[in-house]
Amino acid sequence: MTDKRMTRPPTHPGAILKYDYLEPLNLTIAKLADYLGVSRITVSKIVNERAPVSPDMAVRLSVVFHTTPGLWLNLQKAYDIWHSERNAEHWAKQPRPFSMPENEAVHSEATSS
Repeated sequence: MTDKRMTRPPTHPGAILKYDYLEPLNLTIAKLADYLGVSRITVSKIVNERAPVSPDMAVRLSVVFHTTPGLWLNLQKAYDIWHSERNAEHWAKQPRPFSMPENEAVHSEATSS
């Protein structure tokens, strides 16, 4: 079986914001911050990939650029999961899946009817 995980990291939403929105539209970070109703520092952190896109910011970006909040949140989710999976090997104690003992599984099925 082949490993179908991506080898190249997903693009940070801040890079999408910078290269697909700010640069083509000749928008500055300060001007975008004004449109979004947030500080220039907040936008700068996202554009420079030092901060994630929060749900609140996803809604703001969707209003300004006529997209959906889901677009921005899905970009962030893909980025976060990819990095989390790769950082898992550095965990001191690995998580392990929970498995319910057989007698408890049978008991819960009998009582749920």
